[in-house]
Amino acid sequence: MPLPISATEASHRIQEELDLESEEDNHSSDESGEDTEDERIHFELRFDPAEDICIENLENIAPAPPRKRARCQPKQDAWSWKTENDDDATPSTLPFLPAREPGVQLSAADNHTPLDLFKLFFSEDAVETLCQNTNKQAAGNIARGATYRWVDVGVAEFYKYIGLLFYMGMIKLRDINDNWKNTIFSLPFPAELMARDRYRTISWNVHMSDPDEERVNDAQTGTSAHDGLFRLKPLMNTIQNACKAFYHPHRNIAVDQHMVACKGHTISNDFKLFVLADSSNGYTLDFSVYTGKNNFPTVQGLSYDSVMSLIDIKYLGSGYHVYMDDFYTSPKLFKDLLAFKFGACGTYRDSRRDCPRSDVNVLTKKSPGGTYRWIRDGPLVYVKWMDTQEVSVCSTIHAAYTGDTVKRRVKSRQGVWSSQSFPCPSPVVEYNKFMGGVEEFMGGFPGELIQYYTAQHKTMKWYRKLFIHFLDIAATNAYLLHKELMQNMHKDSMTQKAFREELTEQLCGVTQTQKAPVKEDSDLHIPVCGVELNTDGGKKAHANRKTCAYCRKHRGKQAKTLWKCRACHVYLCLLPERNCFNAWHDEE
Repeated sequence: MPLPISATEASHRIQEELDLESEEDNHSSDESGEDTEDERIHFELRFDPAEDICIENLENIAPAPPRKRARCQPKQDAWSWKTENDDDATPSTLPFLPAREPGVQLSAADNHTPLDLFKLFFSEDAVETLCQNTNKQAAGNIARGATYRWVDVGVAEFYKYIGLLFYMGMIKLRDINDNWKNTIFSLPFPAELMARDRYRTISWNVHMSDPDEERVNDAQTGTSAHDGLFRLKPLMNTIQNACKAFYHPHRNIAVDQHMVACKGHTISNDFKLFVLADSSNGYTLDFSVYTGKNNFPTVQGLSYDSVMSLIDIKYLGSGYHVYMDDFYTSPKLFKDLLAFKFGACGTYRDSRRDCPRSDVNVLTKKSPGGTYRWIRDGPLVYVKWMDTQEVSVCSTIHAAYTGDTVKRRVKSRQGVWSSQSFPCPSPVVEYNKFMGGVEEFMGGFPGELIQYYTAQHKTMKWYRKLFIHFLDIAATNAYLLHKELMQNMHKDSMTQKAFREELTEQLCGVTQTQKAPVKEDSDLHIPVCGVELNTDGGKKAHANRKTCAYCRKHRGKQAKTLWKCRACHVYLCLLPERNCFNAWHDEE
């Protein structure tokens, strides 16, 4: 690649070329006075379009040719795919120099309960700020005409509200209101912890930012001063800082993404979180929220800048291996990471700029399983491996092949299935090991650690959807801290289900042995027949029929029914097409 040159020097060189070509044209048999296509391409190749100076940006230079310039990659002509018979040199190993000792940054001697670990991310100070902003939002809504009753929420009650969200994440019902149904199918705990209307009003008003400052920010919409993520702050910053403070990653880390679906009236119905995680366990180290190009300005492109925004050298150190999928991988990104002493490995797209597109000795659809090809371009090695389909991986930390094999079940011509070993390039093996494991923890199949007991529920406000996602990140990271602390003490850790159950109990202020009070039979709202047992057989269908209270009140009818509520002794219809029993008690 040519060295960068100044604009003045480039201008002089170009002018000299033009003068030289002008003299040659006077002695040429070509009377047109125009450059041929070959001359234009030859002239263009003297300047690398990736450099800071580009002839298209210079003024007062020869006019651009009328036709589109041909893009040419001379390096591609020399590339050809190497085979299993060719050896690749192993790149030098980067020294691993983490800024801190990898692992949990907590004392194993201390007894950390699930609530203690969760409060590392949702501290009382953070919840106090949430309460202040929520109370201010509710007061503003009431001033604008909201008719619900509101009492300011405090820290203790807000923790109970969070506990109730986790409870609903573990015991999922079709409708949130079903948690407060007063029927034989009811769950007693939610109603004992918090009234339904109280839960709903808190959910309607949960606010992470100051509403007054929010209005100032909204007034700047369309200007550079507007912050599209203002509603997520300061809680988002608190969570990000806590993720870094209490854990330091091991050598292999991965960049992945979460999709948060929202049904609100926003520009985009889906929000993307770019996440940096520890490959060994899926711990979320850092994340950034992408809501559109207006709120995520890029210089080198979204795939490049989203990775670089997560690589904090001061926090991490150097010598890390970063794994990623084909959305992010590019030769420029990998070379720039290597300049910061970060290795990288990831699947790539053939259409990505500067990736090899040579057809010489390339894999085909008929290539047998386990066949691979590779090309080395300085620190980068590109490998293609035939599995059930072609897999393309780029790496700066691996040789093309070091003897690794994988097992696959294959079917013989006789229809017999058997397990066979196939050669597999080292970048593919390591990518599956360190990236595939993260996807299990972060939302891919089969693990889905962060989605096992998600607290998400329907909401029309996009920022409240992300608030609940922050809860899931905090609870999952708290569990992973617990798990590693137990490993350091050579003790068995809880399962995530048991951890979440205990966390929910502690948030709600109940103990494991505490049971919900058992209601007396007479207090249960159960339909019973109002016909006396000694009624004559021929009269049982008509005797003791009473008017349905719900039909009389809401339908203006005098419908007769045999059924009444055992607890409140009210006669109510209980028919497939008219279930007044449930309607009456839902209303009550």
